[in-house]
Amino acid sequence: MKTEFTALAKTVSMDSPMGKITWGDAKNFVLFAGPDIIEDEGMVIETGLEIKRVTQQLGIPWILKCSFDKANRQSAKSFRGPGMSSALKSLDMIKGKLGCALLTDVHETIQVKETAQYAEVIQIPAFLSRQTDLMIAAAETQRVIHIKKGQFLAPWDMKSIAKKATDAGNDKVLLCERGTTFGYNRLINDMTGLVEMRRLGFPVIMDCTHSTQLPGATGESSGGRADMVWPLARAAMAIGVDGIFLETHPNPAEALCDGPTSLPLKNLEAFLKNLQLILKTHHV
Repeated sequence: MKTEFTALAKTVSMDSPMGKITWGDAKNFVLFAGPDIIEDEGMVIETGLEIKRVTQQLGIPWILKCSFDKANRQSAKSFRGPGMSSALKSLDMIKGKLGCALLTDVHETIQVKETAQYAEVIQIPAFLSRQTDLMIAAAETQRVIHIKKGQFLAPWDMKSIAKKATDAGNDKVLLCERGTTFGYNRLINDMTGLVEMRRLGFPVIMDCTHSTQLPGATGESSGGRADMVWPLARAAMAIGVDGIFLETHPNPAEALCDGPTSLPLKNLEAFLKNLQLILKTHHV
């Protein structure tokens, strides 16, 4: 039975080393997953190999998620990565070894052109979702654009933001829910927002790890509640989403960024099997 959410599907497609990937056809969900940032190449490859094994076994389309820089950090002492050019070359080598496509984020217009040479999906961070020049520059690459909804925005506010990309000639737009600011050091998720954003005519992604963030909660960095990753992902899948975004790490306690919100890599297989069961139950 197709739900109203499913009936509103608009498809976005791209070619990847693993074959054609499509969002919005209600046949499957696409997974964006990987470590938050390059800590070292070996860790990213280790993580990617396990994600690839699990997703191929389960038949879930997968795109590696990994940042080359974490520009949005509370403290200047926080780890940011090895730098754009070096990190992008590392990510290109890694995705070649893994045989997968890549999603990474940009923070300034001067980063967009070089990033587009390596990444099939360009992400606009939530805090930068209103930056017009950044959005237009990303759209002009004709890559798939993954737009995180700002924590300060309502779901319907994304209509004008997405229009910046489509007016620049790129309709390969994905909208992502990652929580809304609720007082100090808290995010909440309004699951009706998934439906509201889908009504704008774009596929919708659920970021189920950043949604558990406690912004600035430690004083120098953000905390998080990784125990809430599963409940949020399950709720989103029951409603109906076109993709799941998550950060995963072999040892979240030792991660240099966003460890408190990351899904332990050892739990990934059970997590995805659970989501597939919900998808089959609610959207057959």
